Amino acid sequence: MNEALCVIKERYSCRVYTNDTVEKEQLAAIALAGVQSPSAMNRQPWEIVVITDKNFISEMDENAMKVLAAAEDKSTYERIMSRGGKVFYNAPVMFLILKNPISNHASLDCGIVSENIALAASSLGLGNVICAMANIPFQGPNGSEFKKKVGWTDNLEFGMAVLVGHAKETKEPHEVDMSKIRFV
Repeated sequence: MNEALCVIKERYSCRVYTNDTVEKEQLAAIALAGVQSPSAMNRQPWEIVVITDKNFISEMDENAMKVLAAAEDKSTYERIMSRGGKVFYNAPVMFLILKNPISNHASLDCGIVSENIALAASSLGLGNVICAMANIPFQGPNGSEFKKKVGWTDNLEFGMAVLVGHAKETKEPHEVDMSKIRFV
């Protein structure tokens, strides 16, 4: 099996990170893999913000937990609490992918970017998890402040986020369901 297929096979969603920092060269390589993603009509409707300020990520995490705690449906809050009470799992880095809705395919294109980032991080031996819940703090009571800090302009929307760091523990990739494949 070639190296790319091995990385895809072994990648898992990491939800426990060490406090070790990620090297700038690794972050640059991962960000480059993100912008090398294909997009519909090559519009590249994204911006990638690499957040390495651990205190800022923690502040957003606390805000997200408050929003989830106040929600009428407590199921997401309870699930996060059962996993340690951190939306961002103490990850030291967040790749925030913002989309410019100039294309009907911008959401799909941002999904491709997030997968490229996740696979690039895995190929470098880093844990990662694709995290749609990263939008929560930007929609919460401090959302305007958070958006300003990351340079989120009015023409942009949340696309996706990928949390990255050194895995504190590893786990097996998810079970593959071969019944999801059909050849015609």
